[in-house]
Amino acid sequence: MPVQIAAEVKGFDPLQRIDKKLVRRLDLFSQYAMYAAAEAMEHAGLVASDEGDPRFGVYVGTGIGGLQEIVNGSRLFDAHGWKGLSPFFIPRALTNLAAGQIAIRFGAQGPALCVTTACATGNHAIGEAFRAIQYDDADVILAGGCEAAVSPVGLAGFMVMRALSKRNDDAATASRPFDRGRDGFVMGEGAGILVVEALDHARARGAEILAEITGYALNNDAWHDTAPSPGGAGAARCMAAALRNAGVNPEQVDYINAHGTSTEQNDVSETEAVKAVFGEHAKRVAISSTKGVTGHLLGAAGGVEAVATVMALRTGVVPPTANLFEPDAACDLDYVPLVARKLSPRVALSNSFGFGGVNASLVFRRFEG
Repeated sequence: MPVQIAAEVKGFDPLQRIDKKLVRRLDLFSQYAMYAAAEAMEHAGLVASDEGDPRFGVYVGTGIGGLQEIVNGSRLFDAHGWKGLSPFFIPRALTNLAAGQIAIRFGAQGPALCVTTACATGNHAIGEAFRAIQYDDADVILAGGCEAAVSPVGLAGFMVMRALSKRNDDAATASRPFDRGRDGFVMGEGAGILVVEALDHARARGAEILAEITGYALNNDAWHDTAPSPGGAGAARCMAAALRNAGVNPEQVDYINAHGTSTEQNDVSETEAVKAVFGEHAKRVAISSTKGVTGHLLGAAGGVEAVATVMALRTGVVPPTANLFEPDAACDLDYVPLVARKLSPRVALSNSFGFGGVNASLVFRRFEG
């Protein structure tokens, strides 16, 4: 195929955190989610409940789910009929089984949700978990996204849409958000899971609080199945609504983790959207896309980028936009090119936009006790 590159997870060993019998029941996207959830639980100092906890939820989504499992199942059916299918075929392929298996493992009997909103999936899952806790539906929710669509069919599907970079001879710099030479995104895979927890509950158990979620918004461009609305109008409305929800003025935002896919239309429209919302402050806010390093993780992107945003608040270091060698003239904001920057941001915005016109923005604040 013309595209020969992807941001794969190399050396992944699910057996480090997942039982061998369970691994057989899980497609790779669910394995990534389970592994990340186990890491998040351990880091947060949470333990599974043997009796089950009705105040503990799981909101984990995926953009595509078990794509390769469906391809393999179709081949087996064509070759051997119904007897060729494994009894695990449907459980492996179903998008909600990542969240379902996480809930089973950790005794999470509270609200459960599988979000599937293309590349906005991770942000939507985290935002809806935030709202569920605000509504007192749960005390703790594991929330984020997972994806494992790096396969011949997955690559070919996005390739024929002309969405992927063909820079096969320079894979390390193929993902170039906001760069004049960008020619598409590099498909990635993985998972990003946060422990979203009510503040009083976290304090009561002595948890190490990394950051606060203070605002969330979602909307739709209602414009085109794959292209953003003109001038980034839908994204601008979403960012503005998230800031209102957080009670934050645009001038208070220090950092934006951009959707920044390394595609021509997205990067320009997001730039236009930021200018529409932030006015003159758009020139002063630090903005970066971590997709230059990770590739585009589709449904997992929002989860992984939420982690990056939290860590920027936590460490005071803003990640760079890798491979931004020559900014596009239409992308003329401060995109933190090439090198990380010490900034000590207090308020950060994380954007995720997806096919179907879906948009999601999260507002995070540095936790100061």
